Amino acid sequence: MEIRAATGDDVDAIRAVARASLDASYGHAITETVLEAAVDRWYGRDALGADVADDRVVFPVAVADGEVVGFAESYVVDRRDRVGEIDWLHVHPDHRGEGIGTMLLEHVEAALRERGVDRVEGAVLSANEAGTAFYEREGYERVDERLVDIGHDSFPEHRYRKTLSEGVAVADAETVTTDDGTELHVALTESSRGSEGPFYVVYADPDHEERYGFRCGACGSLDVAVDTMERVVCNECGNRRKPARWDAAYL
Repeated sequence: MEIRAATGDDVDAIRAVARASLDASYGHAITETVLEAAVDRWYGRDALGADVADDRVVFPVAVADGEVVGFAESYVVDRRDRVGEIDWLHVHPDHRGEGIGTMLLEHVEAALRERGVDRVEGAVLSANEAGTAFYEREGYERVDERLVDIGHDSFPEHRYRKTLSEGVAVADAETVTTDDGTELHVALTESSRGSEGPFYVVYADPDHEERYGFRCGACGSLDVAVDTMERVVCNECGNRRKPARWDAAYL
């Protein structure tokens, strides 16, 4: 088994692993049409090619007998501390149970540690029992839960965290005040990746029950637009959100 950095030549193989992994994890609960749309949306050739070529992204693949059988993708987010967020960790169903997920995760953690990351975070749908068990087995702590929409249904999603640097204070939320004096509450543990920086979920109440919108992590602006296709863009700096993902472990 070889773990190496992904290249542009791996894009089609990565897409194939993602589709097979999604089928294995969710084929019993989610329609084929939704799964096909997910692969096209999350793993488009152009987007994958850009991520593989991006020095800011940690994108290893697992190769067995010359064939890509797993991959992971993560990136660094600068909050009050430095966080590594795992976007994906897929292993082909024919190669699950061989320790490939652990090898990929160890590679990701080592690369993020070299980049000065204080902790690593990933999110898993509760329906993905193998994924939740994987993170817990690898020493990750479940820190919160939220609902995510898939098709016409909502599913609970667990967020996991592992601290890499001892003594690091974890900031979960931040209060900001608008020009008219309104207090808003930024959930630093709820973010999605943008082209220039993360987008943080903003709530109107300190209990994080009433959703307000997003705050741009690149420039700090609350002037963020969202359309019905879930496209998110900062009107101040042009930061754009990548398509929303379900969870970060399909094992």
